Amino acid sequence: MLSSLPERFRAHGLKADVRTLLLLRKAMQKGLIKTLGDIYNVLKGIIVKEPADIGPFTKAYYEYFLYVPIKPGQTLEDAILRSETFEKWKTQFLDEADRDLTDEQLVTTFLDQVHLTSYDIKEVINGKEIWDKDNPDQEDTDPIDPNHEPTERVLDKMADYSDLTLEELLERMEKVREQQRTQHGGGSHWIGTGGISPYGHGGAAKNGIRVGGQGGGKMARKVMGDKNYFPIDRDALLNDNNIDAALASIKGVIEESATEKLDVPQTIKSGLKRGGLFIPELTNEKNEELKVIVLIDNGGYSMAPYVRSVQSLFRKMRTRFAHDLEVYYFHNTIYDRVYVDERRTKSITVDKLLMHSKTYRVFFIGDAAMAPYELNSFSINSIKSIIQKFKKSVWLNPEPLRYWPHTYTIQVMKELVPMFPLTPAGIERAVRAMNTKGVEG
Repeated sequence: MLSSLPERFRAHGLKADVRTLLLLRKAMQKGLIKTLGDIYNVLKGIIVKEPADIGPFTKAYYEYFLYVPIKPGQTLEDAILRSETFEKWKTQFLDEADRDLTDEQLVTTFLDQVHLTSYDIKEVINGKEIWDKDNPDQEDTDPIDPNHEPTERVLDKMADYSDLTLEELLERMEKVREQQRTQHGGGSHWIGTGGISPYGHGGAAKNGIRVGGQGGGKMARKVMGDKNYFPIDRDALLNDNNIDAALASIKGVIEESATEKLDVPQTIKSGLKRGGLFIPELTNEKNEELKVIVLIDNGGYSMAPYVRSVQSLFRKMRTRFAHDLEVYYFHNTIYDRVYVDERRTKSITVDKLLMHSKTYRVFFIGDAAMAPYELNSFSINSIKSIIQKFKKSVWLNPEPLRYWPHTYTIQVMKELVPMFPLTPAGIERAVRAMNTKGVEG
């Protein structure tokens, strides 16, 4: 079992040997691996030693475990769409999903399931008992504070709704929807996120109904994308509910970074069919050497609600697409260094950052709100040196647009770096601008 794994990964230039197998099997014996996503995470921790290994590792993983070979110049999405594994999965999924989906949506759902990791469930609760005690006519008087600081999602309990019929669930969900006015999370009643409610997403509810967003533990018996149940506001600031829409926008960095190349064989083939009329045939070649640097301001209270969502967005981008991603942190602005850890205890100098290839694309993430004295010649020159080296640079700002004109430091930073809102729509605009020759906000 898995005996050929080291050889396959070595074929992609990665260091893998019998010790890799031993560590993987040890993780299995300890119960750390229950899904394909678990295998991906464990192997990545064993094999990937530096950011440049991420791309080859992702290719090797999909090739070995899913029989999805990624050819040179081919995106992961294209490779998946052409694979037998995906075709078999799609046939079964569409029978269960009972709705029309685009190829892009299907690939996203497929990847959600591939990278799904298991929860450490310690207790299984009878969902019927929760159901019987719940009041479907409960008024929505306990909304989430939009300015709350999100906490790490910990799910150690699962509710099992297997004893209820799908018709019962749908009927009750409609009653709850009529009462619901705001978003909710972590509970057992509302259509929300991260809890044990029988309807919502990102939680632990076996045989419930997944509504929008990401799957939690691959437990739902039905998946619904009706915006009437779970609306996605592309102009809302980045959060758990619209992170998929943001991912679809940011992946344009890859999709739109194609270059046109002359397809000689196709040109000859088409020319012969035309009786000797040879018209150049061009093909798009995706940039599989895509490199991304993310610089996150995680120093102030105002940024706290967004740091986790930003990390999740780019982490998901890294698992979905074969590319290099490096994440660094700063506080308010950048002086002579950036930090490699969230606590900002380990750093590298800006000079070392500038040693990266100029082909890297840079995302600054921050509210750009600070004391005016922090925007001195030292910090301004550091920002300028970064954007002069990395021409494809943008700033994503979670501060509502209406406040931008009234904040001096935002106005200054906006003149230095093209700035866009940290929303799915804003990210899409930023990516489109980044893929043009001149980036303009």
